[in-house]
Amino acid sequence: MLAFAASLPVQAASAAPVAVPVVTTRDLGDDAGGRLLVFAQKVEPGAKPQDEVDTSPFEPTGTAIAAIEVKHLAPGETALVGTDVDAFPTAWSKLAPGTYRLQAVLDRNHDYNYGGRGPGDLVSRVVEVKLPGPVPTLTLDTEISARDFDARLASLPADKRAEVELGLRNVEAVDVPSPLMTGFSGRATSIKGWIALPPGYAAGKQTYPVAYSDGGFGSNADSAKMNAAGVAAMMAKGEMPPMIWVILDHHIATGTHEFADSANNGPWGAALTSEAIPALEAKYRMDARASGRFLNGHSSGGWSTLWLQVAYPKIFGGTWPTSPDPGDFHDFTNIDIYAPDANAYAGADGKDRPLIRDEGKVVATLRQFAQLESALGPYGGQFASFDWVFSPRCPDGRPCPLFDRATGRIDPAVAAYWREHYDIAHIVARDWPALKPDLDGKIHLIVGTADTFYLDGPAHRLQAVLDGLGAKSSFRFVPGRTHFDLYAEGEDKMALLKTIAKEMYAVARPGSATPQ
Repeated sequence: MLAFAASLPVQAASAAPVAVPVVTTRDLGDDAGGRLLVFAQKVEPGAKPQDEVDTSPFEPTGTAIAAIEVKHLAPGETALVGTDVDAFPTAWSKLAPGTYRLQAVLDRNHDYNYGGRGPGDLVSRVVEVKLPGPVPTLTLDTEISARDFDARLASLPADKRAEVELGLRNVEAVDVPSPLMTGFSGRATSIKGWIALPPGYAAGKQTYPVAYSDGGFGSNADSAKMNAAGVAAMMAKGEMPPMIWVILDHHIATGTHEFADSANNGPWGAALTSEAIPALEAKYRMDARASGRFLNGHSSGGWSTLWLQVAYPKIFGGTWPTSPDPGDFHDFTNIDIYAPDANAYAGADGKDRPLIRDEGKVVATLRQFAQLESALGPYGGQFASFDWVFSPRCPDGRPCPLFDRATGRIDPAVAAYWREHYDIAHIVARDWPALKPDLDGKIHLIVGTADTFYLDGPAHRLQAVLDGLGAKSSFRFVPGRTHFDLYAEGEDKMALLKTIAKEMYAVARPGSATPQ
């Protein structure tokens, strides 16, 4: 169960605006710019000390934020962070009087929205102040050090660490250079991830079915390696059939590219299917046919693996997306983006749209989530990532936003572009005569009826479209399951993945016995 903080109290009368002075003791040379963030959290007198003040999209109004962009912060130079302009959830002058704990962070890579503070970022100590009132200078005196995979492994409980170490014996890195993506971006670009090989692969000669799996929003190369090790360990223990799993990393600076062929991110889908897969099939003993190539991913990775199956139906033999991002944009996280005068934040009744729920209770609205993301910075957040994947490119070189972050107003021209290029339900219905021979029966979608982000709604819509076409498909709505416990069954947190693997294997090797 998730824990959620209460909203910050807000006072009606405004106090004098607050400006927070921030300095650094670190000389970072020419690379000393970034997004300068200051966090403030209200606490009761005598509360336990804390080393970190941070925010969370699952507690969007529990921490106040103020931010500015800095090009270069030299040692001893003061940056004044105003708290009435780029501030969330309100101008700090409107915060209720009380004791607050403050901390400053220099997000040097503009990736706070994706993974929070990370290696290379500078942080200050936590200080306690009374607001309204004078604010002391916050000193950025600590640089967050990198934490390598071995350190992450060492931090695991002994039994989990032993399982990962077992799997790592059959895990190899994926790094396939992409001429298509290199030509698009102008810099050397590869498709990366990790491969999990079945037990006995090195000594054998047979080929294996292959599953291409993609992580959700927030995943990265380390999580891909950890997942590959987990899959290899389950195969080694006979809990999954012998297959080759390619755990892909779709994380880039703007969020996740989701292997969509995008005006902003580039032709990632084409690069995967025409460059990476042939290269991997030349190196490994893979079933080089559609009936032996499968897809699976969760959340944003679920959308990408649903998309790949629809966009490249001849290449893949089936997709098993779990809790995928919306496949029908008539319900894009509770927004009908095509409605007249559509607004992302509120419906026709004026009520704010819910975005995150827990045990039936709304814990964040779409307005809160998107405006928190904007305060943290322009890159890497979930909704900004959607724009980078789905939107046309605007004259300023950035993606055209689907909706105005201040008002929530949806741009109908951008919505129309999303529809024609990435609304999977619309595309399947529009192109069904051409898609049917290669797509029919290949979609196997699984989602919980209590999905944290309401993703069961668009799944029902996509199912209705496929049913209306007379298409064969499989949709499983797991009662009571959320975004985060969908794979669990009893004590087994990966039970669903084992089931999916057996279903894939049955397609590739009909009639063959699989582990029970």
